Formats: sequence, structure tokens, C-alpha cells
Amino acid sequence: MTQRGERPYLPAEERFRIVSANLWNGGADPRAFADLVAGLDADAVATQEMDPEQADALAQVLPHGLLEPARDYSGMGIALREPARVRRIGLPCRDARVAEVHWERPSGARLELEILNLHVQAPHWMPVWGYWHHRSGQLRGIVRHLEASPQRRRILVGDLNSTPLWPLYRRLTARLTDAAVAAAHRHGRPPQRTWGPWPGAPRLFRIDHALVHGVAVQDFRVLSVPGSDHSAIVVDIAVPVVALEAPPAVSVQAAAR
Repeated sequence: MTQRGERPYLPAEERFRIVSANLWNGGADPRAFADLVAGLDADAVATQEMDPEQADALAQVLPHGLLEPARDYSGMGIALREPARVRRIGLPCRDARVAEVHWERPSGARLELEILNLHVQAPHWMPVWGYWHHRSGQLRGIVRHLEASPQRRRILVGDLNSTPLWPLYRRLTARLTDAAVAAAHRHGRPPQRTWGPWPGAPRLFRIDHALVHGVAVQDFRVLSVPGSDHSAIVVDIAVPVVALEAPPAVSVQAAAR
């Protein structure tokens, strides 16, 4: 029996691991971040504020998905271990990205999952009224998407620029479960903060989130990203093991063609 506070990590065949990180518009060291992703054996990585050098390094580790780097704080993407469709959801200021993952393993582990990557406009830029308009528009757009298929298995990750005290966070968690809180209850530890005023500074606020529906959160971690003012979040989704359907019978003659 696992004692409270222990971390019973699942083998890679029985978990789907997602990383999300704000890379500070090129500030995070590209190779160090790519090495972090490789060491975690991640299945999917969602990035915010990603520049071309960071995208190139990440693509060497996870070659599939869609990475759209930029140098104006708008670079985003979802990198994947295996091929999947990635598209945009049109929102004010910055579009969200969404990946449709269909993941299977020889053991019978299977998962169909929507991954949403969202970077909400920060509330403190001037003029304040304009940026609040962007934030509210982003929230309305993502809520419309969620309500269009409320029963779907999904995880929404990203820099939401909102602590749990903010209305935007509360609107989203009225529909989705905070993975950090779920893991904290499971393992008997408080959720960790994710943002500080400069790289290496003490983390002051928890504004990077993973919100889920229809999946079991096995673990949630917060890890340092060299050169970024944000920490990365790492979410492990427990994958149920089911029997795969038997392949159709193939004749000896057909197999030999």
C-alpha cells in the first residue's frame, strides 16, 4: 500500500506525461529546456513565449505537433512524441492551440485526449482597459470551446496569468479540475507556486496551471527552467489499461504480398 506523501510513479506505458512552460520570450536556455523535456520522457509539451531557437531545440526531442515561434511574446506551440492534429482556436490577442491525441500502447493502454494550450493576457500592461478586454475575450472564447463538448476528456494547460483567487481561474475551474490541487490532496503536499520576478527568484504566485476533465491525475510537479521567470509544470495522467480489439484476419497469401 502506498503511504500518503509517496509518489507511486507509473511506468511510461501506463501514463501520459504533459509539460507546460513559459519560456520568457527566448530567455530560457533552449538546450537546457530540451534536455529537461528529454529527461522527463514527456509525451507532449505546451509552450508559451517561445522563440525560434527554443522551438528548434524542442523539435529535436519531440518531432511532431505544431510549433509557431516568435520574438514578440506570442510564440506558442504543442510538441508531441507521436503525430496528431494540432490547430488554433481563434481568441483575442493570442490564439489557443489544441491537439487531438489518440495514444495506444501494445500493453492495451489507450487514451483519447484533447490538449489545450492557453496563454492569457497579463492584467498589468498599459493601457489596462485594453488588456482586460483581451483577457475577458480570451475567457469567453475558451469557455465557448469547453461548453461545445463538455464531456470530452481534456487537459487545459498554460500561463493563465491568474492565481486561484482571480475570477478567470474560478470560471475555468467551475468546469475543469485543477490538477495541482488534485495531486496535492493525493500526496499530502500543498500546490507549489510557479512564477517569480526574475529567473531563479523565489516563486511568488501560482499562475501556470493544468486543468483537467475526464482523466485521473497521477502526479503534478513544478520544475525549474534555467533562464525563465516561470517554472515548468509536469502532469502525469493515469491511462486505463483496456484490451485492444483483435486485428482482422489476414491470409497467408495477402501477408506475403
